[in-house]
Amino acid sequence: MLTFIGLGLYDERSITVEGREALRSADRVFAEFYTSKLVGADVEDLEAYHGAEIAVRPREGVERDPEAILAAAEEGHAAFLTAGDTMISTTHTDLRLRAEERGIDTRVIHGVTAQSAASSLTGLQNYRFGKATTLPFPYAHGGDDVPGSVIDTIEANRERGLHTVVYLDIKVGTGPTGPDPDHEEYMTADAAARLLADGWEDALAVVVARAGSPDPIVAADRLSALAERDFGDPLHLLVIPGDLHHVEADALAGLAGAPAELVEE
Repeated sequence: MLTFIGLGLYDERSITVEGREALRSADRVFAEFYTSKLVGADVEDLEAYHGAEIAVRPREGVERDPEAILAAAEEGHAAFLTAGDTMISTTHTDLRLRAEERGIDTRVIHGVTAQSAASSLTGLQNYRFGKATTLPFPYAHGGDDVPGSVIDTIEANRERGLHTVVYLDIKVGTGPTGPDPDHEEYMTADAAARLLADGWEDALAVVVARAGSPDPIVAADRLSALAERDFGDPLHLLVIPGDLHHVEADALAGLAGAPAELVEE
């Protein structure tokens, strides 16, 4: 059996009760934190809280050479952990398919995602979101601007009146010069706003910082204004709203401090 377990958004306690029970009953536990991380806990915190030894795998140890994980699942019950949900933004469908092809039973225990938290914290209605996109570090795509694919996604959503979640790049184990096991870098919302403000200086945007923590930040303003603010420790994301229902407008004003002239009908 190979059980995929989402750890949720913040610390060792963010996991569901079902996930906690499956983690603690597993014979072997693996994890990856290159696609996302728990900002309120490290591996040692997880191990101490759940009474388990956790083997953290790098990207190549999950995507290219997952044999250790699959072999453990063939021999007993293996658990595979990620922050958030293992099958949403941190998708590991390929690993699950490899397990199924080898006759290994698989199971998914979901965790809270950044997407659902963004909707909940901002008051923007979940069904009014369009396609999400990820804004990479400029060096990661070989340019010094915003990739056309990101612009196209935001513009297509705006034309349809839909909101856009913009995930912000994470680089763990890879830096500007290539593979680097010591490199760990998280794009901040102010840096993302500066990049996007080149095309949409006066556009309304919403920052969500440290979703799932006891003190998340939610701030709505023009991209040019958000670019001048410091939102503290990661993880951050941006939302570019589309057309606003009056309840959504009230929520951005009341919960995120949006200037009245940006949300009034």
